[in-house]
Amino acid sequence: MTSYALVLADGDIPARSQMGASLGFHIIFACFGVAFPAVVLIAHWLGLRRGDAVALVLARRWSKVMAVIFAVGAVSGTVLSYELGLLWPGLMGRFGAAFGIPFSLEGVFFFVEAIFTAIYLYGWRGLSPWVHWWSGMPMVVAGLFGALSVVAANSWMNQPSGFVLTNGQITSVDPWSVIFNRATSYEVPHMILAAYMVTGFLVAGVYAVGMLRGRWDRYHRLGFLIPFSVAAIAAPIQVVVGDIAARMVAQHQPAKFAAMELVDRTGTHVTEWLGGIYWNGQVYFGVGIPSLDSILVGFSPNTRVIGWEDFPPELRAPLPNLIHLSFTGMVAIGTLLVVLGAWQGWVWWFHRRVPRTRWFLVPAALSGVGAVLAMEFGWIVTEVGRQPWTVYGVLLTRDAVTPASGVPITLALTIVIYLVLTAVCIVVPWEMGRRWRSAGDPRLVEDQATPYGPPAEHEQEVRS
Repeated sequence: MTSYALVLADGDIPARSQMGASLGFHIIFACFGVAFPAVVLIAHWLGLRRGDAVALVLARRWSKVMAVIFAVGAVSGTVLSYELGLLWPGLMGRFGAAFGIPFSLEGVFFFVEAIFTAIYLYGWRGLSPWVHWWSGMPMVVAGLFGALSVVAANSWMNQPSGFVLTNGQITSVDPWSVIFNRATSYEVPHMILAAYMVTGFLVAGVYAVGMLRGRWDRYHRLGFLIPFSVAAIAAPIQVVVGDIAARMVAQHQPAKFAAMELVDRTGTHVTEWLGGIYWNGQVYFGVGIPSLDSILVGFSPNTRVIGWEDFPPELRAPLPNLIHLSFTGMVAIGTLLVVLGAWQGWVWWFHRRVPRTRWFLVPAALSGVGAVLAMEFGWIVTEVGRQPWTVYGVLLTRDAVTPASGVPITLALTIVIYLVLTAVCIVVPWEMGRRWRSAGDPRLVEDQATPYGPPAEHEQEVRS
């Protein structure tokens, strides 16, 4: 245990662990900030367009949960902004003039989303129906542009551009080239689609659990179908975008791609490994498909794929097995989610219903957890795969990290804070849902108090 603790406290590991823990936590809430407003507005639109009282109640209740998650995401995002300056002075001191541009824009869009979230929440009582609905649209737009901004910062770290270095210092910056670097075109849509998948499958999973418990009223069916449909539409598009992204990584970051696919030697007819552990020049426990890796990279078995032995040991991506298994896990889960969405689509096309079999509902209830895991695996591939670089090809992590001691203490405190916030995000929505299910709860009166709330004859259906 003592040796393990010393390893965790060595070099840049504490800072990387703290940043990784912060990013891994915050990204889930960032997904809700990007995609949940759209899900809420879809339900709201259905309620107004079709005079659907149940859809309006869903939109109203989801908007309250959205506010809780947005508040927690704001806290975790603030922690990240401080960590950039405290843990990575080499990055911010040297490249802050370029790296800070997309983060500054993200701050603007965050405030826009926060303002209109408040307007939308209070608009249930004071605005006319369609004015209220349109007041929510800036949340969707700000969420998308906020995602563009913050992911552009990450893509810039993978493909830095738009600056001139003189004597180790930035002397000129082109903001457009910083934001729209070579990795932006595939990283941004990949993240936005992931956000819609995570949000849609997680929200749908709540209602899938309810249906597993026998709650087949329209409230649960609609609460499942709206977010699940959003996620199911995004899933196959994500497969296409992910394939493009992997091919671009093979071109622009070959050392990362070599770790993703366990390619140790450069050559053609490279084998694609499904799973597997690399050890002493061999891959164990994996399923190898000859030449498929070359075909996926260049649509031909004769495509040359670069292996990690072409790079000096100190510039190779560390932990290739972690990177490879994370990449495999992301692809496998994404494929299963596509199949699950296709199943629902097939049944809906012919029967206009949700499949009642547990073979569908149990995976549907777990689909949100699967989507989160796939997203976290993707970020492991992106961040660990870029090592030992903080800014690819320009700034090594050892030159970017803080030399200060005491980071293990802040890491422990950060983990404690995030555990508390996690509990808040679980307990508060659960308590809200419990009260909504209570037929005698006075808070149900609030559902009838809006200018265009559901009429009284729908009250019992909403409560069930």
